[in-house]
Amino acid sequence: MLCGRMIRAKAHSGEACDWQKPDSGCIWVDATGVSPDELALLKAHFQMHPLALEDALEPGHWSRYEQYPAHEFLTFRTLVKPTSTDDFTERLSLFVFPGTLLTISSAGTSYLDKVWNIVGRESVNTALEIMYELLDEGAQTFFKYIASFEEGLDAAEERIFAQRRDHSPADVFERKHRLAQVRSLASEALNAVMLLNRHITVERADQIRLHDVQDTLSRATMRLDALRDSLRGLLDLQLSLQSQRMNEVMRTLAAVSTVFLPLTFLAGVWGMNYQYIPELHWKYGYAFAWGCFLLVGIALALYFKRRRWW
Repeated sequence: MLCGRMIRAKAHSGEACDWQKPDSGCIWVDATGVSPDELALLKAHFQMHPLALEDALEPGHWSRYEQYPAHEFLTFRTLVKPTSTDDFTERLSLFVFPGTLLTISSAGTSYLDKVWNIVGRESVNTALEIMYELLDEGAQTFFKYIASFEEGLDAAEERIFAQRRDHSPADVFERKHRLAQVRSLASEALNAVMLLNRHITVERADQIRLHDVQDTLSRATMRLDALRDSLRGLLDLQLSLQSQRMNEVMRTLAAVSTVFLPLTFLAGVWGMNYQYIPELHWKYGYAFAWGCFLLVGIALALYFKRRRWW
């Protein structure tokens, strides 16, 4: 990702060009983290609508599309590091003028340099082809997140089935919350590209490319919906297994209590304060009592084991 401030431009051949010169042949001008003076130069050179420029400089906007008299405007928000929870999103604003693409961002994006380096190739030498590459690379970040999420989901399932204590329902709810955010992000991006595809006037080849991006985002949202269902099933499974383990504990406690119940009864009988209880004055009464306790306890334990109650 870019971090410094700069304005750079490329011609259809892939060579750098001076975007401020008339008829310079620049097809892509990229402005990253520009200063107020540099922004004034851009405003003087490009007929950017004030509302579009305001949206481009506003960091909070999600993906959206607007059509203005002089240009098309698209804000495209995607994922920075799909495999990490840090630095959640990044945003690129695209001004589509006839024959020229202007992109504005506060710090660049994770895929901006990748597209910059392929400008001039056979399939990337017009403003609309560059726009397609940018949108396609941004859309792919959702699939990287999906792949990473699926790996984490598989690991969570293994921990749950292994009955490990380090995986709590809170982990599942945290995943569910982040998944809902990514799902909303992908949905907004899909809606923005759909509106762009519906309103922009382009040749058939460029329209096919936009349909491809739209299809990519549509598949991403469907995959995210499927993951949401899988996550819901994982939560139900975890709660079910916890309930099952609790039932097993309660069953064991009930079996132990049942074993001691007749022993408590016998101890209560022999502990009554009656004068004439034969076993109390018998020479072997103590041993007899212990024998009864052990016999009854072992018999009940074996019975419960045989019936699989314990």
